[in-house]
Amino acid sequence: HVQLVESGGGSVQTGGSLRLSCVASGDTIGRYCMGWFRQIPDKEREGVAAIDSDGNIRYADSAKGRFIISLDNARNTLTLQMNSLNAEDSAMYFCASDPGFRLWFVQGIPAANFRNWGQGTQVTVS
Repeated sequence: HVQLVESGGGSVQTGGSLRLSCVASGDTIGRYCMGWFRQIPDKEREGVAAIDSDGNIRYADSAKGRFIISLDNARNTLTLQMNSLNAEDSAMYFCASDPGFRLWFVQGIPAANFRNWGQGTQVTVS
């Protein structure tokens, strides 16, 4: 069972950038499918980007060309570089993991396929 702690959220102006980090403990995250999700009140949690243990990467359409997900195995850390931010990116961002899920199983980045979650970090773009 891996524990996840996110950081790096904050307030930024439209067009700005943020870099989110998710530090894992308890296991090596290279063995997991790792994902970033976001959620605003009264809305379902949305998959933003994911990388699985085979190295496959998937982005939501809203993230393509602006966000970059990466995995630092040496630091057991997942990051999300977010560029060209706009107000629609404002949300609570969560890091998640699952030991068995692979991106080729399904389309998209469904939250239901991830079993372990961090507490989230807030991103506000104005």
